[in-house]
Amino acid sequence: MTNPNTAESWQTEMATLVRQLTPHEEDTGSLWDDVRLIRMNRPVRCMPVLCERSIVIVCQGGKHGYLAGRAYHYDARHYLVLSVPLSLSCDTDASPKEPFLAVSVRFDMTVFAELSITDVDDRAYAETINPLGIVSAPLDAELADTTVRLLRALASPIQARVLAPTIVRELCLRALTGPKGREIRAALTGQSGFGRIARALHRIHTDYASKLDVGSLAREAGMSAPAFHARFKAATSASPIQYIKSVRLHQARLLMIRDDLTAAAAGARVGYGSASQFGREFKRLFGRSPGEDVRANRQVFRSRESEPLSQ
Repeated sequence: MTNPNTAESWQTEMATLVRQLTPHEEDTGSLWDDVRLIRMNRPVRCMPVLCERSIVIVCQGGKHGYLAGRAYHYDARHYLVLSVPLSLSCDTDASPKEPFLAVSVRFDMTVFAELSITDVDDRAYAETINPLGIVSAPLDAELADTTVRLLRALASPIQARVLAPTIVRELCLRALTGPKGREIRAALTGQSGFGRIARALHRIHTDYASKLDVGSLAREAGMSAPAFHARFKAATSASPIQYIKSVRLHQARLLMIRDDLTAAAAGARVGYGSASQFGREFKRLFGRSPGEDVRANRQVFRSRESEPLSQ
């Protein structure tokens, strides 16, 4: 006899709930700060996207994220876990009739810290596999059920306030103990070299507008500059300088789209002293000038939430 409680049995309700919560094409916040909802009504190719540390569950459609020549597919059967903030190039499968629908949940690090499984075995495993900051895993019925309950709660202000925090913690726990849980735990382990890189990435995303140099980041991570550079590139597939530039440019892009800042103002806000340098580096990353990019993508990046990170 077929078990009705499979991951597939939840897909229709998941998609329906996200449609109801995002009636228009947008990447938006929700009634709980740690949860973002994504709806895209058209296909997008080779879009540079800055992703926060999160779990992304697709309810309809699919995406391919590309990092260092490797493709990570996530769709209604596969969810994505990002152990560190990363900049990906993404292809999205979507149409007005069948939009791309997804839920992005910011990873609750307190859940990871509280798990008894974060012991020396995970740290040793982290050192042997050189963990990456991104993992794709099959969506099982338990995690799908948790996602449905979270979406139901987000439809009500009272339920969102009371139930969403607990359901988010449950979702993080299920990812940490699921099919790729050991890889995810290893990547998050704070005592490994990767964990020190993760802390450096957090510093970059917090202080991107300040003067950041590789030497000071390496010292804060307790590494020599060459070791830090090698570890950083293994985790992000970019050099520290390239990564800092990418973060600044993504943040400036969203400031222009969401807050209607000019290119010069946005560049200055994220730490660029030269407007011409900002324009050159922006076009090198996104393939068009700041003005052209804002006009082409304002609808795609529209958001009601002030925190500038997209999936």
